[in-house]
Amino acid sequence: MSSSVIDFIATEARFGARNYEPIGVVLSRGEGVWVWDTQGNRYLDCLSAYSAVSQGHCHPKILAAMVEQAHRLTLTSRAFHNDQLALFYEEIAALTGSHKVLPMNSGAEAVESAIKSVRKWGYEVKGVPDGQAEIIVCANNFHGRTLGVVGFSTDPETRGHFGPFAPGFKVIPFGDAPALAEAITPNTVAFLVEPIQGEAGVVIPPAGYFTEVRELCTANNVMLVLDEIQTGLGRTGKLLAEQHEGIEADVTLLGKALSGGFYPVSAVLSNNDVLGTLRPGQHGSTFGGNPLACAVARAAMRVLVEEGMIENAARQGARFLEGLKDIRANTIREVRGRGLMLAVELHPEAGLARRYCEALQGKGILAKDTHEHTIRIAPPLVITSDQVDWALERFAAILTQDFS
Repeated sequence: MSSSVIDFIATEARFGARNYEPIGVVLSRGEGVWVWDTQGNRYLDCLSAYSAVSQGHCHPKILAAMVEQAHRLTLTSRAFHNDQLALFYEEIAALTGSHKVLPMNSGAEAVESAIKSVRKWGYEVKGVPDGQAEIIVCANNFHGRTLGVVGFSTDPETRGHFGPFAPGFKVIPFGDAPALAEAITPNTVAFLVEPIQGEAGVVIPPAGYFTEVRELCTANNVMLVLDEIQTGLGRTGKLLAEQHEGIEADVTLLGKALSGGFYPVSAVLSNNDVLGTLRPGQHGSTFGGNPLACAVARAAMRVLVEEGMIENAARQGARFLEGLKDIRANTIREVRGRGLMLAVELHPEAGLARRYCEALQGKGILAKDTHEHTIRIAPPLVITSDQVDWALERFAAILTQDFS
């Protein structure tokens, strides 16, 4: 690494809290699927900022919407109406089939908002005794980093020395419908779950799982809350991952790609009366629903549909998945994925996935390890067939090596 790169990294280390361990590259520019470092080296981005940059880096139409709105009005707070919020509500409801929308900023805020809302619904509509509401979640979940959320994580690194935690959560295995049936009680208000567990290593549930989940939640008057912050908005080759099994959640959480990577925007979407329980003063956010965020999100949703990115994710995801499965390497334990949400799990004896990610960097690809032995692959949804093939050549070259 050059001295300037070392200076950037050293300065971060000197002043920043060490809550991340990034790959040793300093990025300065992005366009489409490509990013460039401070030395001018080009890389294919196979992380997309954890799926936040699904529309590609610096998409010109989203950028134009952001600049135009920034010249007009950026923030009013919700003390006043603005001319972008109603249009955002209308367009996201039309796109997703939702009835009510609660705008927030980060994905974690959307999760916290959903937890508050389903509890309130449980007390005021379902009739759960006050203070007794239960929410069921899954082992190896990832729903954010707030204190409320890490309290029901099963990852020791996420939970360690951050307690005490809020009660009211039950943890069951992911992909196990009988476990859900057994966990439900009269006080259960919601089942909060990711359609695909992203941070756990792109873990896909068994076929038919969510059909059973939907039936169980309906039969027991339990709200099905799908965290689609990573899987939503085309990442899996459908607008929402729930569509792969033809179900509909009661509450859907969106974030990340909702702004195309330009600005923090998230939303809680409801297809029932959950959000109807909220009254003025009971929940809010100074920046939630601000006009700049709404203008950006409107453009991000528009290009996703108009430019066929969802369909492209399905096509290129299938091509990428088959190409990865065709790699004959003793290092590979399993290849899995749906759309452009992919993972290569390595045999533990092959060495840590981070070593492979660092080697991929040398080949012009940026990917990220998770859970020690898994490489996550999630390029922008604008990737082409030629770019997929280019990437596969480099994955093959690296995965046939042994860094143990």
